[in-house]
Amino acid sequence: MRTIPNYINGEFIESKASEFTEVINPFNEEILAKTPHSTDSEISNAIKVANEAFSTWSKTPVIDRVQPLFKLKGLLEDNAKEICEILTREHGKTYKESWGDLLRGIQMVEVATGMPSLMQGEALQDVARGIDSYAYRKPLGVFAGINPFNFPAMVPMWFWPFAVASGNCFIVKPSERVSMTQEAIFKLIDQCGFPPGVIQMVNGSKDVVNHLLESEDIKGISFVGSTPVAKYIYEKGCAHKKRVQALGGAKNFLVMTPDAQIEKSVQAMVDSCLGCAGERCLAGAVLVGIGDGYDKMKDEVLRAVKNIKVGDGLNPETTMGPVISMEAKARILQDIEQAKSEGAECIYAGESQETLDKGYFVAPHVFENVKPGSLLATKEIFGPVISLMKVDTLGEAIKLINSSDFANTCSIFTTNGMAAREFSQNVHPSMVGVNLGVPAPMAFFSFGGSKDSFYGDVKVHGKSSVEFFTEKLTVMQRWFNEDKNENLNPHWDND
Repeated sequence: MRTIPNYINGEFIESKASEFTEVINPFNEEILAKTPHSTDSEISNAIKVANEAFSTWSKTPVIDRVQPLFKLKGLLEDNAKEICEILTREHGKTYKESWGDLLRGIQMVEVATGMPSLMQGEALQDVARGIDSYAYRKPLGVFAGINPFNFPAMVPMWFWPFAVASGNCFIVKPSERVSMTQEAIFKLIDQCGFPPGVIQMVNGSKDVVNHLLESEDIKGISFVGSTPVAKYIYEKGCAHKKRVQALGGAKNFLVMTPDAQIEKSVQAMVDSCLGCAGERCLAGAVLVGIGDGYDKMKDEVLRAVKNIKVGDGLNPETTMGPVISMEAKARILQDIEQAKSEGAECIYAGESQETLDKGYFVAPHVFENVKPGSLLATKEIFGPVISLMKVDTLGEAIKLINSSDFANTCSIFTTNGMAAREFSQNVHPSMVGVNLGVPAPMAFFSFGGSKDSFYGDVKVHGKSSVEFFTEKLTVMQRWFNEDKNENLNPHWDND
């Protein structure tokens, strides 16, 4: 069985690990490869090499630092088909969804090439008489990214292109469940001309994470995953004096007003809930119908879910693939049974489980009579489960959303501009959609939730990434005029 190599100091290196995680195709349970749990010495070596590379890379002109990214963008586009097929095989999502995953990553690389503009400082002459001030951003050192299984191509590129373009070095730790996609991408990175040590990949599990969190040579950590782990990463990282941005879980509510365009709105809502088998932090979870609009929404949801075709993600006719693992399948089915025991009514259960025995498939489920405070209203299921709720007013819908401990994203479907304005201004989530099922900000806008969906101070993407990966240095300067003995600013001297 093939073992995924690490990428350290500009070379692919076989790990000397004694423990491994199998990479399994969720469609047919085929074992595709093994991900090594890298040893302490391998992680330490990657950190050491990155710190050595930083001394030179940080002083490389920014216009030169972005040149490898221009080349990488072209290589990713040229090799997209191969990468998307690998991603679909190891993750299970459809090929179309894999292409969307990779495309978002390519967009991050594209925006990071603008670092000569994004990183520009500011200056002002004569802040006091004869004294000028300027500020610029400087890189900090070595950062690391701890990545989830659900977007193997995109999420690592939320972080490292911005980090290295701004003069830092970076270590990518892929999810051990889906390490093949990053291996394929690093084969392209290897062709782009980055100096050894600037961008590296170290495979592993929790031990690698803890090593990165505890190392005094790692200046910051970027993480995406569940809320309990995000909280752990944030607390431990901060305890070791690191910058941390930790994106956690979600419970996303999609609200439809009675005046909304029913068919288009519900199709977007269902796609949000069932896309990537519900395994994404921006997935819709609870569909909220207001007043008379609820019954119309419910009927259209049932019509839409009947068109879902579950199967192999490489089959063009498939619209929903399996979930990531047998453990995930068991957890989701357990949540479904608990929801029934709490009084939620299952009004659609998709294909029977007997026809989905091969692979880690969970049929789409739709529930109504979901009560506030119940499992389906509060827990992140992370699977293809749609919950329907009815409220009488927009104010009730907003109150329902704001009662959640999560605050990642939410959306409203409406043709009423005032309703959209009231919704956007009063909900707690910091990513809001209007007539969009998945309101994912583009690479040049900030991304990240609030409350238990995000731990940290600085979001990801665009200018926020520049802020996270750099430190602003402010310089005050004065030059004495040797021909004059006058004190240019006695007040400043007294200070």
